[in-house]
Amino acid sequence: MHVVVIGAGIVGAATALELLRDGHRVTIIEPGPPGGEQAASYGNGCWLSPSSVLPMSAPGLWKKVPGFLVDPLGPLAMRWRYLPQAWPWLWRFLAAGSTPAKLRTIAAALRPLVEGCPALHKRLADEAGVGHLIHQTGLLYVFPSRAAFAAEKLGWTIRGEQGVRWTELDGDELRQMEPALDRRYRFGAFVQDGGHCSDPGAYVAALVAHAQALGAKLVCARATGFTMEAGGLRAVTSSAGDIACDRAVIAAGAHSKALAAMVGDRVPLETERGYHAEISHPESAPRLPIMPSDSKAATTTTANGLRIAGQVEIAGLDAAPNWRRAEILRDFVRSVIPGLPADLPPDRIKFWMGHRPSTPDGLPCMGPASGCADVVHAFGHGHVGLAAGAISGRLVADLVSGKPPVIDPAPYAAARFR
Repeated sequence: MHVVVIGAGIVGAATALELLRDGHRVTIIEPGPPGGEQAASYGNGCWLSPSSVLPMSAPGLWKKVPGFLVDPLGPLAMRWRYLPQAWPWLWRFLAAGSTPAKLRTIAAALRPLVEGCPALHKRLADEAGVGHLIHQTGLLYVFPSRAAFAAEKLGWTIRGEQGVRWTELDGDELRQMEPALDRRYRFGAFVQDGGHCSDPGAYVAALVAHAQALGAKLVCARATGFTMEAGGLRAVTSSAGDIACDRAVIAAGAHSKALAAMVGDRVPLETERGYHAEISHPESAPRLPIMPSDSKAATTTTANGLRIAGQVEIAGLDAAPNWRRAEILRDFVRSVIPGLPADLPPDRIKFWMGHRPSTPDGLPCMGPASGCADVVHAFGHGHVGLAAGAISGRLVADLVSGKPPVIDPAPYAAARFR
């Protein structure tokens, strides 16, 4: 079949490669350069984390909503003007993680998407000739004390129930593993099965280039809709004209909402705007990717420097970036890694903002569209887009090809939002 993949982020790129593996003809539509700065895949936290099985929502989070509205620079902030538009999503978001039972249900659905993800990405990267970008070194969560770790007991208990394993490190052990770390951190949880990508943008670009080398066509355009006939798909419409096809995959990240609605699924998709700061030629940097408990911002040594990525801002697709949020990340990383100088010159610091495509329950939408089975959803991966990209590509290709799915797609069906 001829399959059009809408979007060349990590999910779209992996899907295109798996479709080619199944023998299909593939066209990829992407308005910008694959792996470019316009895409969430470019600027994420670099983590390939099998421990990322918890949604952002949590029991009691609703109590903090007034603070989110008051503090525009907090780790989770909402802009007042956007609140009326965001409220339906926010209500579902708060409800999604409101009880431990709901968290466990979501964790059970997230685990198959991230389990073993470093090895899956290493296979894709090796095929594309960029295996050196995937590192299976483990991930380190750090805390001021064992008591601070114990305060997150519910989350770590659920991780353990889902098969995540970690090694606990006290003072000296933590210092030996990560000597660059500030001494206020006295306890760590090391997830040995984790990994990271040292240049996500270059990785995605390489996957798309590999797909092109295998015969895929890349069209620089924005998909605008679908042409149907007798209930079946006939073409994807785009700013470059109609592209006749047999099947289509919606993998357009935060821009997928309108396309999904055209094929019968009103998905409550929101953009969790995330920021990063990246310091080139750092005087000091961690050996491992670290996640400080007092920021929940991934701090990772990349091919281009030291990146700290995090923050959640609910403000829609069109609002201008608030670069003060990226400056907060820059300032915080200097307290995490005290070997960094306080007077970093501006030309060594790069700020970025992007759009995480997020559903209220933290689970992606993957599966046939309600209004046309010829169109398959593959969007909404939120905070696990990079990690889950490899297995998502294989699952979506299975659904398009009519093969037994590599994992159960039921938890990701768009119908759950009806």
